[in-house]
Amino acid sequence: MLSKKRAVTLGFQHVLAMYAGAVIVPLIIGGALGLNETQMAYLIAADLFTCGIATMLQVWGGKYFGSKLPVVLGCTFTAVGPIIAIGLSSNMATVYGAIIISGIFVILAAPLYGKILRFFPTIVTGSVVTIIGLSLIPVAMNNVAGGQGSPDFGAPSNLLLALLTLVIILVVNRFTKGFLRAISVLVGLVVGTVVAYFIGIVDFSAVAKASWFSVAQPFYFGTPQISLTAIITMILVNIVSMVESTGVYFAVGKATDQKVEQKQIVNGLRAEGAAITLGGIFNAFPYTAFSQNVGLITLTKVKSRDVIFAAGGIMVILGLLPKLAAITTVIPSAVLGGAMIVMFGSVAVSGMTILSEVDLRKERNLLIVASSIAIGLGSATVPHMFNELPEFAKMMLQNGIVTGSLTAILLNVLLSEKKVVAEPIQRAA
Repeated sequence: MLSKKRAVTLGFQHVLAMYAGAVIVPLIIGGALGLNETQMAYLIAADLFTCGIATMLQVWGGKYFGSKLPVVLGCTFTAVGPIIAIGLSSNMATVYGAIIISGIFVILAAPLYGKILRFFPTIVTGSVVTIIGLSLIPVAMNNVAGGQGSPDFGAPSNLLLALLTLVIILVVNRFTKGFLRAISVLVGLVVGTVVAYFIGIVDFSAVAKASWFSVAQPFYFGTPQISLTAIITMILVNIVSMVESTGVYFAVGKATDQKVEQKQIVNGLRAEGAAITLGGIFNAFPYTAFSQNVGLITLTKVKSRDVIFAAGGIMVILGLLPKLAAITTVIPSAVLGGAMIVMFGSVAVSGMTILSEVDLRKERNLLIVASSIAIGLGSATVPHMFNELPEFAKMMLQNGIVTGSLTAILLNVLLSEKKVVAEPIQRAA
């Protein structure tokens, strides 16, 4: 049993692991929609606040809501393009009307979605988890270089910072034991940031500008408005997120050595639906299970739900204290990238471990794994190949996790020698 102090420290490490992914969504959307500094600050604070509540709901788990798995919820990148499109064509009130209704859809659709989980045997879940890990690696490498679009992209200082962070994490893992090994990623991030400060890369201006206290308020951007097109778009986004989250649940099950039951998946998706609805009310974003944190669990071997619950509490506090939250933004992208390499790589290896249970000498199995990983990774790394397709098709096909997952599911059914998929989903865990 972890002490409260250790649970909080380990929880903070999880917050740092997902923080960049969490705040980049409001930064991108706010910038694209021309929001002012006050509105941008609210978006980030509301996002962190709602992320925390959503994560605690997921971990706590009741009779109908929450998977009771150590899963961190964060805003989904899939929603960025659609939210910007809706916001530019109408307004933010229409965006949040669509998010609220799409969240209710996820709650109602979760039980039906759970019935198709028999189509996720070991070969499918292994392929999906592998695709998740591999598709995240380009994100890590962009951060290693300093962040996509940054003026110093690829600068030697960025590459060296990332390398230093990675080496620190590896050394701590190799030569220490117990608690220090468990917070190896946090140690790497702190050391990397300190070094970056002394070479003049760390910028504290965002901390100086941030206010000390802010409370997320319902309907900050006005009363939600209804648009059928916007609602359909956001429902499609959340169906994509449901597929992504299912793969993450299985990955967490593998990382924590436990069987993932169908009821856990359904309750987890219900919790995500509730979180999405809450995000719409507080003018935040749709939420999904964050795969970044699966890599951290795999790496640290700390599987306690108390740690993730503590991470949720920390995010709620950060959402109430914008100046405190802004401190974590001083971590350079290169330092984050160095940590992401080992975390995202761990997710891919977790998928490969699942696939090790599959006999790949059989042509059928080889075709399923090869095709799904190739298509999924290809869609993730060359998304512009679908630019000429209609918007809804483009949104679906540019997501490598979705295309890879659907390929694995369809081929598993089409190439099966039996009428019903024989392997139970529990084996995926």
